[in-house]
Amino acid sequence: MKLFKEITFASALTLGALFTISDAQAHEIKIGDIAISHPWARQSPMGADVAAGFMTITNNGKEEDRLVKATASITSTVQLHEMKMKGDVMKMSEVPGGIAIPPGATVELKPKSLHVMFMGLKAPVKEGETITGTLTFEKAGTVDVDYDVMAPNAGMD
Repeated sequence: MKLFKEITFASALTLGALFTISDAQAHEIKIGDIAISHPWARQSPMGADVAAGFMTITNNGKEEDRLVKATASITSTVQLHEMKMKGDVMKMSEVPGGIAIPPGATVELKPKSLHVMFMGLKAPVKEGETITGTLTFEKAGTVDVDYDVMAPNAGMD
C-alpha cells in the first residue's frame, strides 16, 4: 500500500508539472493582428521597488503597430525600456514613442533587452504571484494581460 501511495504521489507531481509547463507555453493573448505570448516577470530583487516584465509580441498584420503604453496593478509608474551596452556599461532607458512591432515580425521583450519596467512598487513581487495590467498598442488598442512572476534569475541563460 505504501508503494502504491508513493507511485500515485509521484504521478500526480509529474502530471502537475506537465500541465504547468503546458499552460505557461499556451498563455497567449490576441488583440487585432497582435498576438502576445507568455507574459512573465521576474521576482523583485531583494529590497528593490522595481520589477521587469517580458513577453513575445507577434504582428500578424500588414502594417506596423507599436506598443505605446503599459499599466500594472502593482504600481502607477510603468515604462517601456531597453538596455544597451555603451562601452563597458549597460544603460537602461525609456523607449521614446514606444516599441515598434513590424508587420509579419515577432519582437521579444527579454532580460538585458527590451522590457516593461515596473517602478515604485507598492510591495515587492514574489515568485508564483501574478501581476495584472494592460498593454496599449497604437493600432490594435488596449488588452488586459497577466504576468506570471518567475524566479529572480529566470531568463538569464
